[in-house]
Amino acid sequence: MILDALYRLAEQEELMSDPDYEIKPVAWLIRVADGGELLGIEGTHYIPKQTGKRKPKPQAKKLRIPRQPTGRAGIKAPSAFMVDNAKYVFGQTTKDKQFSAEEGAEKSGWFRDLIAECAEATKDPGVAAVLSFLDRVRSGDLSIRLPEECTSNDLFAFVYAPDHDLLVHDRPTVQSFWRAKRAPPKVVAETTSMCLVTGTPVDGAPLFPLLKKVPGGTISGVSLLGFNNPAFWSHGWRNNDNAPISRNAAEAVATALNRLLDPAFPDPRPEHAGETLSQRNIRISTDTVVCFWASDQRSNAFLDSFAALFNPDNPAVVGDAYRSLWRGRPIAIEDPARFYALTISGTQGRAILRDWFESSVADVVQNLAAYFADLEIVRTAPPPKGRELPPQIPLNLLLESLAPLGKRENIPAPLAAQFIHAALRGSRYPLAVLQKAVERARAEVGKSEWADLSRRDARAALIKAVLRRNYLYHLEPDMDPNNREPGYLLGRLMAVLERLQQLALGDVNATVIDRFFGAASATPQAVFPRLLKNARHHVRKVADDPKHGGTAAWLDRQIDEILSQLGVKKPPRGAHYFGFPTYLALDQQGLFMLGYHHQRHWLWLSREERDRWQRAHAAEAPEVAETAVNF
Repeated sequence: MILDALYRLAEQEELMSDPDYEIKPVAWLIRVADGGELLGIEGTHYIPKQTGKRKPKPQAKKLRIPRQPTGRAGIKAPSAFMVDNAKYVFGQTTKDKQFSAEEGAEKSGWFRDLIAECAEATKDPGVAAVLSFLDRVRSGDLSIRLPEECTSNDLFAFVYAPDHDLLVHDRPTVQSFWRAKRAPPKVVAETTSMCLVTGTPVDGAPLFPLLKKVPGGTISGVSLLGFNNPAFWSHGWRNNDNAPISRNAAEAVATALNRLLDPAFPDPRPEHAGETLSQRNIRISTDTVVCFWASDQRSNAFLDSFAALFNPDNPAVVGDAYRSLWRGRPIAIEDPARFYALTISGTQGRAILRDWFESSVADVVQNLAAYFADLEIVRTAPPPKGRELPPQIPLNLLLESLAPLGKRENIPAPLAAQFIHAALRGSRYPLAVLQKAVERARAEVGKSEWADLSRRDARAALIKAVLRRNYLYHLEPDMDPNNREPGYLLGRLMAVLERLQQLALGDVNATVIDRFFGAASATPQAVFPRLLKNARHHVRKVADDPKHGGTAAWLDRQIDEILSQLGVKKPPRGAHYFGFPTYLALDQQGLFMLGYHHQRHWLWLSREERDRWQRAHAAEAPEVAETAVNF
């Protein structure tokens, strides 16, 4: 199913219009003349257009080259035709990779022999010039000094002097030789294997081409399918006979997946030369990426907005038809095209398929509306200087908020994959999201840098989303005066106690939040009686302050109101509070975090914002709205 969908994508976007050639970055052009004379080695690097904050690095120009053979990893990797790296072209080491002189001589010999075969078959003067050049290098008659910036993965191609800009491998006679050499052998009648993708007979399944740009994978690439060890063989089948796929199908699937993994894959259509295809992936951790596509090109408008919907750093990229999704509003869309999403990670030499999702575009659009509705939350982080807050919390920030120190490398890849799957499918979120959000909220509650506030908002949004979808709680984006859940009320109470301490003591080294937040969110009965006793002292201390006395009295009334909703009565002077829950379950702990977030945000609203909140909640809770105005 996965291979078939990728194969159809290759057909749909004409990625295999010329199956004997592929588009890859070629860093260096070697200009040669008759007799193997070296005219120079020049780079193709250019500075791409800047799209973000970081200054772009020079990139090699992407050119059409003869399709490289499979199995290009390891010491026995075969040589490519006419275009390869410094090891195969010159037998030389680079600053980032060393090898023995014997290995270099062997690999450069393979490269030279393939060109000699072409020269013999075609009698082409350009190929003859390249062959003479290689022979001079191998004999020591010509010394080559590699460019200072050259690395082991840089590709070299040849230009014959009279042709100026025409690459040697694009000369007509060379193209004919290469196509004939790559022509598949005739399948014998005794063939028993059938291609899993096309259903055509297969006589000896070839190796699967390596995938580039898989996060966490090796530079040389990783394999999607491979049986390179006897432990993986079964029922008498060896190597890739266990999963027979024809060479054409394997190359098409690999090309389609490489296109999805590349953020700027070159458009293969001649009429769009120099252009790139739209990005079709979202990076969710250091080693995991989600690739997405649809079965019909008429869905491209939605696909072009898909990644920006999740990470709205540039809202203008999202089409007008889909911006209402950020507000959780479903869109009436009739698109029967199939939508696919493949979550993939890389390891040393092998790809890990973490998730496969298939649905219709129409269903995915509706599920995204529910996803954003779940995440809608008031934010405490101010907008960055000179910018506005994005219309929704970006996916990368949501996932980073679950990782220690907010570092992407600390994001568990399986959890990120499960979260994306739930968002697309409209199913329950993994409970680990709630657990980690609660843990990180306790660990980072006292921090107040802008990045800390942003992650705090993201965690509150995740907690709300899981509680709404998994536990079916009715939760509002901002403070809800009608919510009577114990955890939510206790979180609100904690925010009021924090504000009261700030009025009474100002800035202190260890606030009530720093010292008691974790315990209060787990075992309220063991913490809140002591906190409330201290709160009464704070009220008395500020009572005569002409600037803050009224606010302190109002906060004291808020405490009494929340306690009454909890069913906890104010005890006589000198007595202890009783009636708090002994402990809170995980969902109630999440409500505690959400109540604290809502109340803390509400306490710092401006008068205009508070007036808007009053009008929104007056019909539901007029007495609460009235106290807000008095405050």
